[in-house]
Amino acid sequence: MQLEFLIPIVLFICIASTIKAVVDARVRPRFIESNGSDDLVRAMLAGEEQHRRHGSLRWGVTLVALAIGFALVDAGNWDELTPGVLAILLGATGIGNLAYWFIARKQG
Repeated sequence: MQLEFLIPIVLFICIASTIKAVVDARVRPRFIESNGSDDLVRAMLAGEEQHRRHGSLRWGVTLVALAIGFALVDAGNWDELTPGVLAILLGATGIGNLAYWFIARKQG
C-alpha cells in the first residue's frame, strides 16, 4: 500500500493540535486573571471537565467496540482486507459511537 499521502495530512493535524493546545494554555490563565465573573469561570471550567470526561468515554466505548470487531475478524480467519472485513470494522466503530451517544444522553 502506498501511504505517502498520509504524511502531510498527519503533519497538518499535529501542527493544528499543538497550536490549539498552546493557545488554550495561554488564554485560560489570562481569562481567569482578568477578574472575570466567578460564575463564568466556574461554568467554563466545569464545561471543560465534562468535555474531557465525555471525550474519554467516547474513545473508551469506541475502542472496545473496535476490539470486538477485530475479534470477530480474527474468529472468522479473514486474513485479507476485503469489503466484508472493512464493513465489520466500520460497523463496530459506528456502534461504539452510537453506544457513546446513548450513554451520554442518559447522563446529561
